[in-house]
Amino acid sequence: MKSLKVFLVVLLLAAGGAAYYFFVYLPAHPKIHETAYVLPSSVPLIDSRAEIHNVIESLKGGERVEILSEDNNWAHLRLPDGKRGWVETQYLMDSETYEGGQRLQKELEGIPVQAMGHTSYDVNLRLAPSRDGSLLERLSRNQSLRVFGRRLVPRSAGGAEGPASTAETAPASSALDAWYLVEAGSRAGWVLGKLVTLDIPQGISAYAQNYNMVAWLVLNTVDDNGRQVPQYVAADREGTEECDFTHIRVFTWGAKEGQYATAYVESNLKGSFPIQVDHSDGVAEFRLRLVDAKDRKIQKVYKLVDKVVRPQGIIEGWASRAMPVGAERSVRRRRRTPQGRR
Repeated sequence: MKSLKVFLVVLLLAAGGAAYYFFVYLPAHPKIHETAYVLPSSVPLIDSRAEIHNVIESLKGGERVEILSEDNNWAHLRLPDGKRGWVETQYLMDSETYEGGQRLQKELEGIPVQAMGHTSYDVNLRLAPSRDGSLLERLSRNQSLRVFGRRLVPRSAGGAEGPASTAETAPASSALDAWYLVEAGSRAGWVLGKLVTLDIPQGISAYAQNYNMVAWLVLNTVDDNGRQVPQYVAADREGTEECDFTHIRVFTWGAKEGQYATAYVESNLKGSFPIQVDHSDGVAEFRLRLVDAKDRKIQKVYKLVDKVVRPQGIIEGWASRAMPVGAERSVRRRRRTPQGRR
């Protein structure tokens, strides 16, 4: 009997403690609710999870919200203006992922666009180049993309990317996935490369029929009867090389002929994005990030003078933006040399 009384006393104390916690302590010490961000471009905030409900308002992609509670795949939200409602949790992005996407967007500043393209299917934009990477956005088919980089990574066991007909759900230890670092609208992230179609400019697309053109950058423009026509440095990748490109070509415009001509070709390269384009004294310069035969990282620098490409030299490493020693002097000397004495 005595032990029963002790048990009842303990039980009453526990019940009293629980009541105090829920009805006294919690109201006086409100929980700091989790911050989240809206994932799709638009999603309705509703007043009830019931089948019959009212739409309070439409939330926009990237909008900041506060999660008050989560239950059965639904989140109860509070907006900055105090409005409350319900949204499915699949449409929300946690603050860590959102901030990671913002940092990635910042990293792209100063990097030139390497190519333009579009999504071939509905695809996932991810924070990291992995099928397991945090989801930043679900991109619809034919979404325009600006391509900044490419990375090869071992294929993970994550979910399928793209439609069932192209998805590869069974991982292979030796298989690699190619991912593109892209901007889609105002958001940056990674998409599976095989689900992207590159949109090669019409003027040079004929030259890509026998090559896998993977990048093209405008060097400058030339006047053709008042029309400014771009001249390009383009990069191709031959075979199944793991590097970003193996071959470059420079296309210059012939106003008289009304078409592009190949002004320069260089093969057997081990190149990595990004290709950089600069201008000095009105002259277009471009530099390639390469790995040489001794596996050293180097840069090769070139100038387009009129319609002639002039290699300027090599720089050690990928970080420097300096010109090779003597490069400027070499160009000026060539300009002063009479035509017949070159």
